[in-house]
Amino acid sequence: MPFNLALSGMNAAMADLNVTANNIANASTSGFKSSRAEFADLFAVSSFGVAKTAIGNGVKVSSVTQQFTQGNIDFTDNNLDLAVSGEGFFTLSDQGALAYTRSGAFHVDNNGYVINNAGMRLQVYPPLPAGGFNTGGLADLQLIVGDSAPRASTAVELLFNLPANASPPASTTFDPTDPTSYNNATSITIYDSLGAAHTASYYFARSADPNEWSARLYVDGTAVGGPQPLEFSDTGALVTPAGGELSFPAYPPATGAAPISLTVDVSRATQYGSQFTVNSVSQDGFTTGRLTGIDVDSTGVVSARYTNGRSLALGQVAMTNFANTQGLQQLGDTTWSETFTSGPAQRGLAGNSGFGLVQSGALEASNVDLTAQLVNMITAQRNFQANAQMISTADQITQTVINIR
Repeated sequence: MPFNLALSGMNAAMADLNVTANNIANASTSGFKSSRAEFADLFAVSSFGVAKTAIGNGVKVSSVTQQFTQGNIDFTDNNLDLAVSGEGFFTLSDQGALAYTRSGAFHVDNNGYVINNAGMRLQVYPPLPAGGFNTGGLADLQLIVGDSAPRASTAVELLFNLPANASPPASTTFDPTDPTSYNNATSITIYDSLGAAHTASYYFARSADPNEWSARLYVDGTAVGGPQPLEFSDTGALVTPAGGELSFPAYPPATGAAPISLTVDVSRATQYGSQFTVNSVSQDGFTTGRLTGIDVDSTGVVSARYTNGRSLALGQVAMTNFANTQGLQQLGDTTWSETFTSGPAQRGLAGNSGFGLVQSGALEASNVDLTAQLVNMITAQRNFQANAQMISTADQITQTVINIR
C-alpha cells in the first residue's frame, strides 16, 4: 500500500514540476497567464461512507487553473501592438471560429487585414455611415491603403478687423494689382472637387460713406462676381449683410472640377481702431490625402491618419469577457475559446463597465513571477524526493518482512 500512496505523491509532484516548467518557459511570452496545479486527497468511499479508521489512498491533481492577473505593460514602437489594461480579451477570428487573447502583437497581412502571428484576424465593430459603430456585429479589421478622397470647399469663415479711420482708396478703379485701389486684402487656399488647390483673395475698400466698405473675391486672379457691401454700426459691429454671409457666384475652375460655390461667413468682422488685423481664416475643404499612419485610442477606436489632416475611423476593437475566465479552453498561441464552464461571451467596448482600456504601442507581459516559480520548483522537488524516500522505506520494511524465518 505505501508504494501506491508514494507513487501518487510522486506523480503529483511531477505534475507540479511540469506546470512550473511551463510557466518558466513562457516567462517572456506576451499575454501569457501562469497556471497553478491544485491537488486533492483520495479516499475509498463505499455506500456506507468512509470508515473512521480509513487511511487515504494518496493524492490526485484535481485541476490546473490559470491565473488571469494583470501582467506588466511593456511599451513598444509599433502602433498595432495593443495591450489591455484591466479586464477583457481581444476577439479574433480563425476563419470564422472565434478565439480570445490578451496578446496584442498584431501586424498587417498582404491583404491589409490586421492579424496575430497565428494568422487570426482582429475583430472590430464596423463604422456606421452616419458616425458611431455597429456594436451588433463583428468585422475583420482591414487597413485602407488607398488615398483619402478630397472635398471641395463650400464654406469660408473670416474673422478680421477693418480700421475705423481708413480713407477711401486713392484710385477709384479697382485693380487687384494696384494697392492704391483698395485698403486691405487677405487670402486663403481653397480646394475644388478634384482636390486641386486655388487661392481665394478678398479685397476690402472703404466707401465714401462712413462705416461702409465693399468686399471683392478673386480666385486665382479671376474676379468672382462683383463687390459686396459691408456696413458697420457706430459701435463697430457688422450690420450688413444681414446674417453675416457674403454671397458670391460659383467659380468654375479650369481643372474640370465642379464649380466652387462658397458661403463666406463674416459675421464676426468688426471695425475698430486704426489697424487691419486678420484673427482667423478657415475653410472646410481639403485635398487628396495619403495614408501616413494608424492610431488606436484608449477606447479601441482605430483611425487611419492622412497627409491632408483627415482621420478616418476604421472600426472599434471588440472586447470580450466571461463570467468564469478559468473555464476557458486553451488553444495555444496564447488564445482561448469559449466553453460551457466559462459562460457565454460578453461583448463590449474598452473603457465600459467590465472592460479595461486599450493601450496602443504596448504589449502585456507574461504574469509569471519567476521568483515564486523557482521557490515552487524547489518545493515540488522536495515533495518528489520525500515520496521517493517513502518508497525506499516501504521497500526496506517489505524486505524485512520477507527475511523473517
